[in-house]
Amino acid sequence: MRAMTSGLLCVAALALAAGCGREKPPATELGATTPAAGETLTLSDSVISAFIEVAGVAEPVQQAVLATRLMGSVVSVRVHEGESVRRGQLLARVDARDIDARRGQVRARISEADAIHRDAVLQAERFRALYADEAATKAQLEAVETGLERAEAGLQAARAGEAELEAAGAYAEIRAPFAGTVVRRSVDPGAFVAPGQPIATVEDASKLRVSVTVPPALAQRLHPGDSLTTTVEGVAAGARVEGVVPAAAALYTVNALVDNPEGKFLAGSAATLAIPEGERRALLVPEAALVREGDLIGVRVREASGFELRWVRVGTRLGGRIEVLAGLRAGEQVLVPAGEEAR
Repeated sequence: MRAMTSGLLCVAALALAAGCGREKPPATELGATTPAAGETLTLSDSVISAFIEVAGVAEPVQQAVLATRLMGSVVSVRVHEGESVRRGQLLARVDARDIDARRGQVRARISEADAIHRDAVLQAERFRALYADEAATKAQLEAVETGLERAEAGLQAARAGEAELEAAGAYAEIRAPFAGTVVRRSVDPGAFVAPGQPIATVEDASKLRVSVTVPPALAQRLHPGDSLTTTVEGVAAGARVEGVVPAAAALYTVNALVDNPEGKFLAGSAATLAIPEGERRALLVPEAALVREGDLIGVRVREASGFELRWVRVGTRLGGRIEVLAGLRAGEQVLVPAGEEAR
């Protein structure tokens, strides 16, 4: 019994000694995390281009309000709003029966003028021959030549009248000047229209123009062909400066073109242009370092206890990096997860 008791005491003593020699695990502070291995990036200020967003409207480059120069009743309207049309397609027709009636009169005048001209040509040839044989005086020849010139002028006037009538008749047919979409149908069959009254509006939204007004200090930075960034209804797209022209009150209008071949953007949409205004300092982090949880965006920042998740407010995206507006300072270290390269 004495030997057994002594053995138990020895085992207990050894166990106690082992427990006293083991270190306690370090305490983890609230908010600290243990992230996967990756690259640690020390933040520093960067110099970036500064932009100011100016609001405008994206309008189609090609838009036409179609009307007629005639006065009369609308015979037919062959399209509806929202319908796509091709170039030269007949959209509407105006009654032109009075032009058809005048066409017969004009053709009769042309026939008469042509007959007079033919007779004058024969007379001129005859008197030229007589004058060459000294059988007619110079005065007689000059009178015949003058008659020929009048006959030619009369024929030309008659033909010009026919061309004018045909041009007027063309206004009876309203055709699409380019391929596009009918955005407004202003009349219906039976309506009476006067010269200049709108009948239909066609626009081609495959290329949009964003126009904004800026002060001279911003306008002088831009030149035709420069690339800009535009936002149309919240969607970013590329734009090309078409021109910069003076506007009222010492301001300038900047026109930028946006390609829209698939109709992604609707004509008349609200848009903004990012106009360069110089340089500024900014704090940038790689997008790979961002942690997203719903609407919250954060980064893992090195603290004394490890990496701590900190929520931040971000701004502009710049080629794989994103600007941090609040929540970080230069000199702090953030974690970029393994497999992602910091740019």
